[in-house]
Amino acid sequence: MTEAAISIRDLCKTYSGGKRALDGVSFDVPRGQVFGLLGPNGAGKSTLINILAGLVNKTSGSASIWGFDIDAHPRNAKASIGIVNQEITFDPFFTPLETLENQAGFYGVPRAKRRSMDLLRAMGLEDKAGAYSRTLSGGMKRRLMVAKAMVHSPPVIVLDEPTAGVDIELRRQLWDYVRGLNARGVTVVLTTHYLEEAEELCDRIAIINHGRVIANEPTRALIGMAQEKQVVVTLDRDIGEAPTNICFEKVEAVGERSLAITYRKDRANAGEVLAAVTRDGYGIVDVTTREADLEDVFLNLTRAANAA
Repeated sequence: MTEAAISIRDLCKTYSGGKRALDGVSFDVPRGQVFGLLGPNGAGKSTLINILAGLVNKTSGSASIWGFDIDAHPRNAKASIGIVNQEITFDPFFTPLETLENQAGFYGVPRAKRRSMDLLRAMGLEDKAGAYSRTLSGGMKRRLMVAKAMVHSPPVIVLDEPTAGVDIELRRQLWDYVRGLNARGVTVVLTTHYLEEAEELCDRIAIINHGRVIANEPTRALIGMAQEKQVVVTLDRDIGEAPTNICFEKVEAVGERSLAITYRKDRANAGEVLAAVTRDGYGIVDVTTREADLEDVFLNLTRAANAA
């Protein structure tokens, strides 16, 4: 079981008209992980997911799901993956229970092995099983989409912006459900514009920009790539002229007696920054620090790729 859950090699997609959405994308999604697939709008994420789903034909390259090549074994590949698209798609005149039962039928799941009510219960929709789907709230519809993708018990599930447009409480509920899925052995691929979400959930993250992979690292290692750090110092008197030093990347007043100082961790440390402030005659009353996060890394990498 060491084979990747998803394996992609030199995947390219050029649409009619010349638009190149994917340009030699290669990466593996390890089995049993929560894998983040990030990128700006138009980076190629949706094209990649639609190729895996069998909705878009690739131009060249290869892709396999759970060991099944999507061209050589399309039925097995599709049976190995469940995809929750950004768009909410189901018949509004079916009930949630009917929606799941129909979807299970499409995948050939015998009635005795269907777990429609279990899935509705897991998504907090048990009491809505007999209601028309069109009457559900936006968050409930989103959860029904997740349940719909799980009817055939796929070992891999792709969640494409699963928390778009949902409130904070529901977002946390969906996070808990993702963790529960993963704990039961399901490999999860997550695309999201909420970088906090990716940082919280993902074991590994790949970043795509203009159809190319520009990063593919364990989440902690990726965040560690950010070299900038910020300290906010509260001083013992009003700031006249802001202190300067060669180790400061940026200095910004954030109050009459507070400065936000950005420095690079590979060139200085917090002690040197504070010493530089005191050498200018200021006393330091309080200090807070801000570590770099995934958003800093994402912006730095995409800006560098766009400038190249």
